[in-house]
This record gives sequence, C-alpha cells and structure tokens, in this order.
Amino acid sequence: MSFSSSENMAPLFGDEYQALRESVYALAQKKIAPFARDVDENARYPQEAADALQQAGLAAAHVPEEFGGQGADALAAVIIIEEVARVCGASSLIPAVNKLGSVPLLIGASAEQKKKYLTQLAQGKGFSYCLSESEAGSDAAAMKTKAVKSGDNWILSGSKKWISNAGVSEFYTVLASTDPTKGARGISAFIVEKSDPGVSFGAHEKKMGFRGSPTREVYFDNVELTPDRLIGELGTGFGLAMKTLDHTRITIAAQALGIAQGAFDVAKKYAHERQQFGKPIFDFQAVQFMLADMAMQIEAARQLTYAAAVKSERGETDLTFFSAASKCFATDVAMKVTTDAVQVLGGYGYVSDYPVERMMRDAKLTQIYEGTNQIQRVVMARNLDTLN
Repeated sequence: MSFSSSENMAPLFGDEYQALRESVYALAQKKIAPFARDVDENARYPQEAADALQQAGLAAAHVPEEFGGQGADALAAVIIIEEVARVCGASSLIPAVNKLGSVPLLIGASAEQKKKYLTQLAQGKGFSYCLSESEAGSDAAAMKTKAVKSGDNWILSGSKKWISNAGVSEFYTVLASTDPTKGARGISAFIVEKSDPGVSFGAHEKKMGFRGSPTREVYFDNVELTPDRLIGELGTGFGLAMKTLDHTRITIAAQALGIAQGAFDVAKKYAHERQQFGKPIFDFQAVQFMLADMAMQIEAARQLTYAAAVKSERGETDLTFFSAASKCFATDVAMKVTTDAVQVLGGYGYVSDYPVERMMRDAKLTQIYEGTNQIQRVVMARNLDTLN
C-alpha cells in the first residue's frame, strides 16, 4: 500500500491511515513484541524487528516510490513509529533513525545522490545522523569535527557522540566544520559510508533504556571524501541540520506517543484483572482517575503530534513551533504516563515480568535526545510569532 502525500492530507483518520495502523499493529504484536523483553535484557539489536519491518516495507517507508520506498507521508511515518514503539521502543528507532539520517538528502541532495543512497536505504541499508559531539550537544554549532580541502576531495577528522544505530547503519549524514572562522555558516553536511577507510566505532553505551538500539561514538580518522559526498552547497550544513530536526522531532513525539499508549494498554488491562478487597482495582475511583488522566494526556499528545505531521508534509511556516511543541509535550506525557502505569501495577510494575518498567526507562530518553525538552521550549519561544 502506498501512502504518498496528498494535497489536503485529510482526513487525519482516513481509511488508508487506519488500515496502516491496523497492519503495523498486527505486525508489531506478532513479530516484534515477543522479542522486546529479550532485546532489552540482553541489550541486543532487534534483528527480528529489523527483518520484519524491512520485509513489510516499513523500515524506511518515507523513501519516495521512485527510489523503491513506499512514499509514506509524514503522518504515515508517525503512525508506523507509534505502533512499533507501542511494543518496543528500541525497534521503533529503526524507522525513526532511517528517516533522521536521510531527511537531509531529501531536502538538500542532488538527484544523483538521492538515487544512489535512498535506493539502498529502501533496500535495507540503514542511515544514521551524526550531529552531536562530546562538547557540542545542544550547542551544535560548537562542533569540532572538521573537513579540510585536499585537492578536489575533503579530509574528514573528528568524532560524533550518541549516534543511534551506529555500526549497524551503512550510511551516515555527518555535519562538519569546513570553515571555522564562519561559525554556524561554516558547517557543511557530508555522506559517509561505514566502509570508508578511517571510519570506526566506539564501545556500546550502557544506557538506562532503549538498550536494544546501539548507541556508539563514531570516529573519523582522516576519512577522504570525494566531492559527490557533499550534500548541498558548502556552508549550508547547519541550516540543513535545523530543517531536518523540524521534520524529525515529530518522529520522537510519535515514539513517545507509542510508548505511552503501550504502557496505558498494560495498566488498563491490569486494573480490570487485579482483584483487591473483593473487586477489580479499576472499581476504585483513585485508579479510575489515574487511567482517565493517562488517556486524556495521550489523546492530547496524539492530536498535537498528528497536526505537526501534517504541517511537516505541507511545509507550513509554523512547523518549527509545532515540531518542538509535539516533541516536548508528547515526551513529557510519556514520562508521566509510564510512571503512573508503574504505580497502577504497584510492585508488579517495578519488575520485568511486566513491560511498564522498561517503557518508563525508554520514555526518559525521549525527553533528552533530538534536543532536550528545555531546548524545545527555547525553540517554541523563538517562534511564537509564526503562530496565527
């Protein structure tokens, strides 16, 4: 099924989107959920999920049909990530990271670059995004990784920190300084291949959550890049990076939304089954209020996230605000909902027999990466004038 963008992107809950949701839900329940606990406990890459998503055309569904993808619009991509995250946060990073790494190409690459790399992405070769560094997190313009001209080629040196799916992905969009005297205007974007001589990876980070998604440092030891690896014009990398985040922060909102929904599903079911004082704990108003608040917050986050996805597809002027708002709100909701889900389950919520403790640990990261929620509030404040 193709989910190419339409002029109206409406209705939000149209038949094709509902059909997509149902198909991804079924796939996730059958081929991803059974392995989620093992993936987390052993901190291993969710290969079963990767295979299932690739076979279904969902690992990089956003890739245009002309390059072998599904041509999924922004809302369809959100629904895919949401439904996968509902059962396994780490597995949802497969489509999310593939979109993050390749959006710079969709925005700024040449036709030749798109054909070469997006085609391979659609075939299953992952694409990661290298922006953050040890001393340049929220202050991305302070990056030290540099690319120096050598004849017609570029020599890339430095390192990138906190790179999702590092070592698994075949391709990397790397931001590097090509003119340190110009600050942010001296940053350029390059395509780097895992097989390029001089590319190596650090140890796996031992994380609180999302343990199944490898997070590693990426090292560039005088990596020689030909001119066709430069994305767009020289010095436009930082602007490209910020435009990319406008579109991809929404995928983090989707991820958080799925995690929250998954935790709510477990808590609601448990509340109806758990008996205390001779009746289900759902019959106690205190528990009803908790579940009602959880459902209300999830639905509010969903509406904001879907609205942001529509604005992403249309390229509306207030996208930056809505992208930051959806990421900030949905991830804060996910943290609260998963915490409350653990509380509803009591002692059982605190042990790995139930998935809510894993979901709570996973939710925390969504408040941090692709810009902390404090940074999102800064972004929103700077874009208040774009609102109607």
